[in-house]
Amino acid sequence: MGSQWTKDKVYIKAMREGYRSRAAYKLKEIISKHPVLWESDNVIDLGCAPGSWLQVLRESVSGDIIGIDLNYFPPIEGVTTIIGSFTDPVVIANVREKMPVVNVIVSDASPKLSGHKSYDQAVAIGLNEDALSFAIEVLKPSGNMIMKSFEGEDFPFIFKKMQKHFFSVKAYKTKASRKGSTEIYIIAKKFKGKEFKLDDEEQEEEW
Repeated sequence: MGSQWTKDKVYIKAMREGYRSRAAYKLKEIISKHPVLWESDNVIDLGCAPGSWLQVLRESVSGDIIGIDLNYFPPIEGVTTIIGSFTDPVVIANVREKMPVVNVIVSDASPKLSGHKSYDQAVAIGLNEDALSFAIEVLKPSGNMIMKSFEGEDFPFIFKKMQKHFFSVKAYKTKASRKGSTEIYIIAKKFKGKEFKLDDEEQEEEW
């Protein structure tokens, strides 16, 4: 494992440029190809440790930034950190207090993988659903979201679910992802708002 990281050119580049992981270049690529951030935006990063996406966000916006993760990681100047689960109502209440207006939510969160493909994807999609539920609670109408997912038989489920809540939803694979990786990012723009609901007939047609 260590030798793999040592030989990873993107990882070496990240270390040289002061980023905490190679994932920084994934977010840089995404926001260059699919602009979802305005300079004044307030942003929340879900599953943010070790903090490379927070570093990129701090470079990209002047608004407030909150990072949420289950694990402690060294703080980043100008970023508020919350240690806990973004599914926890206490954490959600804390976010509302600290950031009344949330313009953008990003998530590079990934579950611990077991090596069993179907099980791992089911768990990953479950994490995606949790991230979407969080967004529905706190994201402002017309807000945007970037979320990591994984290709597989369950991916269309979460993609269609995102389409129910955002006016524009696209899938994007970054060049910075490792070769052979099934990770894929969902770029969702213009959140319809928490109060938006489809009736049964519309839901059936959407699915």
